[in-house]
Amino acid sequence: MPYTMKPDEVYGLDIENTDYLKDHVQAPDRWVLNFGPQHPATHTTLRLVLELDGERVARCTPHIGYLHSGFEKLGEHHDYNQYVCTVSRMNYVSPIANDIAWHTICERLFDIDVTPRCKVVRTIMNELGRIQDHLLSIGAAALDLGAFTGFLYGFNEREFIYDIVEYLSGQRFHPDWTRLGGAWRDIDDDEVFKRMIKDFIHTRLPRAQKDLESCLNRNRIFVDRLKGVGTISREDAIAWSLSGPVGRASGITRDIRKSEPYLCYADNWDGEGAEAVKFNVPISTDGDSLSRYLVRLEELHQSVSIIDQLIDKIPGGPIDTLADSKLSIPKKGEVYGSIEGTIQLFELLMHNRGVDAPVGEIYGAVESPNGELGYYIVANGTKYPTRVRTRPPSFINYSVFPKLIEGHLVSDVVAVLGSLNIIAAELDR
Repeated sequence: MPYTMKPDEVYGLDIENTDYLKDHVQAPDRWVLNFGPQHPATHTTLRLVLELDGERVARCTPHIGYLHSGFEKLGEHHDYNQYVCTVSRMNYVSPIANDIAWHTICERLFDIDVTPRCKVVRTIMNELGRIQDHLLSIGAAALDLGAFTGFLYGFNEREFIYDIVEYLSGQRFHPDWTRLGGAWRDIDDDEVFKRMIKDFIHTRLPRAQKDLESCLNRNRIFVDRLKGVGTISREDAIAWSLSGPVGRASGITRDIRKSEPYLCYADNWDGEGAEAVKFNVPISTDGDSLSRYLVRLEELHQSVSIIDQLIDKIPGGPIDTLADSKLSIPKKGEVYGSIEGTIQLFELLMHNRGVDAPVGEIYGAVESPNGELGYYIVANGTKYPTRVRTRPPSFINYSVFPKLIEGHLVSDVVAVLGSLNIIAAELDR
């Protein structure tokens, strides 16, 4: 007979002063098991406290983790350009997508319309970020269930996205590329940029997609571990505010790129009647872990289609709307080569001058790889926001985990968790 710990033996803690364990020790025939924060299948710092009835999960209490970065508080001390370095670290899997999301919302607050060139390049990079995120999500989900080869198929191709990001921004991992009204630097050579992307979406990525699909789609072990596991209905998904691939796998048809279009997802993005990019929104109605995998797999194909429509349509002209104003940081060549550039940089950084936001509040959201990524900004008329509140999709999607895992086996924890694609830095408050 298995030995069941008594209340005063659980972790050697004082139960009376440990509120989150009180409920877990009232059933004498149940075990309390910590899943994480250092479990290899969490890939990060999050923690689940599982109450087990035999091998089945009777109850789960999720903890958001141990990063403690204070991302939202930092928003009160960084200006609207500096904060991009923080938001790119909220999702370290596809940081370029967070950069674009933050400044897209800020530009609505400032009523700035970016140039057609900027819109096209941002849209292309946004979809590359989506591919980047889904490749790791699918690969890591396969790895958690024992398919190490599937992980390599997904992870290897991310290196070539990093090459593109590095060519564009100068940095591989955290590009911090966008700025209010544009970007900190333009593409060095359009033809090189196009060639790198075409090679990736036409040669490298299709091969990786084929390998992934061959490895996983008809793999009996992989399919049986996901099918019917962690199911949530469309009604419950709406009630829990699920979005992105997790919501669409349960039949929610909402995609912000369609419902509230921005950048090249909207018509007339160039001011001359250009049509929005065409793509389909993958939807499933099963709502299980397998559906979430399949939705992400199809979104890879749709992202490639979007990039393919735009890669030969990159307009000329400036990428920065504020390039000729005194409100943007001058290029390094101007700083080192002219007294005007040196003075402008000095005034912006040392004299605390910059772009003062209008007084007001705004909430805006974009379709990030994991769902609705929103920012609520309170502006007080200075270069620093009074409050920045983030609506991170992983935080919302993670909250439904106790419902999804209840009644399933302990071995199903990794399957359901992998299907949600939780990014720990998005959980941090």
